[in-house]
Amino acid sequence: MSTFPLLKTGAVTQYPASVIQWYGTDLVVFLDGTEQRSRRLPGPGRRWVIDLSLLDDDEVRRVEELFLSQLGSYGSFTFTDPWSGTAYTDCSFADDTLIVTFEAQDRAKLRLTVLENRQ
Repeated sequence: MSTFPLLKTGAVTQYPASVIQWYGTDLVVFLDGTEQRSRRLPGPGRRWVIDLSLLDDDEVRRVEELFLSQLGSYGSFTFTDPWSGTAYTDCSFADDTLIVTFEAQDRAKLRLTVLENRQ
């Protein structure tokens, strides 16, 4: 299984970064207007929004290689939560497009979203 690459500093991401926890809930509305809600997932799902800047060519290459090997959002990989250090083994990219902006030689930036896949 592939792993999200670390930066040359050993970090997963740079600040500012954010993590969003969400809960899957099913809603049934009855004819009389009352509602019944039930959990779809046993626990919260996670989504990390990662902004990376001042990347050198090697760091960009490693992120691009992972993105291409996963066919965008199709595949799954291991992602380590930068706050807790927990490795989530079934994650994927949220989008099928990776936009890298090159500002100068060895100075690039990108933004991506990683989703924890939940069944």
